[in-house]
Amino acid sequence: MTYQSKLMGGIIFITVPTIQYGGYFLLRVLSGYEEGLALTTFQESMFRAGHAHAGVLVILSLVAQLFVDHAALPKSLAWMVRIGFPAAAILVSGGFFASAIGSNIDQPTKLIWILYLGIVVLATSVLTLGIGLLRSRNRPALDLSAQLKVGLS
Repeated sequence: MTYQSKLMGGIIFITVPTIQYGGYFLLRVLSGYEEGLALTTFQESMFRAGHAHAGVLVILSLVAQLFVDHAALPKSLAWMVRIGFPAAAILVSGGFFASAIGSNIDQPTKLIWILYLGIVVLATSVLTLGIGLLRSRNRPALDLSAQLKVGLS
């Protein structure tokens, strides 16, 4: 694992408690413990979707860091992909939340653009990483056993 993957992985893992807290808060709202917070069915659905996408996209962000190590991408593009995955997690989930904030909201607000921006960032990151991995198919695999022998001698 490269230093870059460790760095990004550490940063991404630090964000997980925010997702945990969001799940706790959502559970309280849906269980009726936050009576002062009157949400519409639309808002509850958007908040559920935001929370679910945050969790899934953060896991994808972690996995992507490892794949970037093996992709044939220029350094600048590799960094854009490394940052693009967690940025997409923030934008997509944030877009769900932002577009449903307010009183008696039954349809997305103008802030839905945040969600669409996240979709574009995610699609760009996924396609770039996929192409980088396909371009690297002729590169030799990382031979850990040879590195261990060199390190032990």
